[in-house]
Amino acid sequence: MSDQPITYAAAGVDTAAGDRAVELMKDAVRATHGPQVLGGVGGFAGLYDASALKDYRRPLLATSTDGVGTKVAIAQAMDVHDTIGFDLVGMVVDDIVVVGARPLVMTDYIACGRVVPERIAAIVRGIAAACAEAGTALVGGETAEHPGLLGPDEYDVAGAATGVVEADALLGPDRVRSGDVVIAMASSGLHSNGFSLVRRVIEVAGWSLDREVPELGQALGLELLTPTRLYTRPCLDLAAAVEVHAMSHVTGGGLAANLARVLPAGLVATVDRGTWAVPPVFELVRGLGQVPWDDLEGTLNLGVGMVAVVPADAADAALASLAASGVPAWVAGEIGQDDAGADVVRGTKGVQGGGVRLVGGYRVA
Repeated sequence: MSDQPITYAAAGVDTAAGDRAVELMKDAVRATHGPQVLGGVGGFAGLYDASALKDYRRPLLATSTDGVGTKVAIAQAMDVHDTIGFDLVGMVVDDIVVVGARPLVMTDYIACGRVVPERIAAIVRGIAAACAEAGTALVGGETAEHPGLLGPDEYDVAGAATGVVEADALLGPDRVRSGDVVIAMASSGLHSNGFSLVRRVIEVAGWSLDREVPELGQALGLELLTPTRLYTRPCLDLAAAVEVHAMSHVTGGGLAANLARVLPAGLVATVDRGTWAVPPVFELVRGLGQVPWDDLEGTLNLGVGMVAVVPADAADAALASLAASGVPAWVAGEIGQDDAGADVVRGTKGVQGGGVRLVGGYRVA
């Protein structure tokens, strides 16, 4: 038995450091607030004035929650923490926009082994900057110190968001028709999926994160930390400009598995791999780890971060809208009747709907 009193601080929790972190981050959080946000920073609950929903005929709330997986290990190793927030926000709000919903509010959760105020504030500043870009209010969050469970310099992040869509504007499988085309939107890189594979490849190869890689044009670690592209505003603008039937966020599982989730039974999307050039970072992972192409395309986005399904006669207008939003995009395939042929990906994430067939070979940038 200890003959000294045991305090919370002695147990490894520094509440004063948590308060300092809040002081450092609160201006960035406030910058995401419009007049709909009440109460400011630090309350028990975030408050959002939802009066505007009274103007909807039948408002549907859309919710999503996610994290960024083991990409945080790269941020920790590089001691760069102000970009991981873009990955978190992208993983959450861009799942909401695929149904046509506008993300209204977001909250975050950071678990760490030790609160370093400047580090926590950097993470939250990134989250807030991404929320501002997406047009989403960051209305609350939590920083939890878990000494003994996480190492002093370890942390993990998660978030949740809620959005709204008019019921008759809901996007999804019911709208998709044979003859529609698949519009692919370029990713900014690896985004936030498949980092267990990526990290293992780098570990086995013995490469350091500060290694300069000519084909990437920068150090390996900086390439791996490239923030996830945010598609929320471009996709909302797209849905306002043209008829959109469905969207799919290409995250874990790759392009085929995620596109299949938004197609109805009886239809198959045929996507031509040759319609885009795979960015160098994916070819680096493949070559360095001798990763089979089928494993790579079932794990990573390979250069496509979001897709939209639109009528064929809306394709040109869709591409113009995305170009105006600064998102490189192209027609990657089309929707047809299911011929029950081979090499079709279907039944992913528990969704028994349509399927996706990838054809042709990849081009490497």
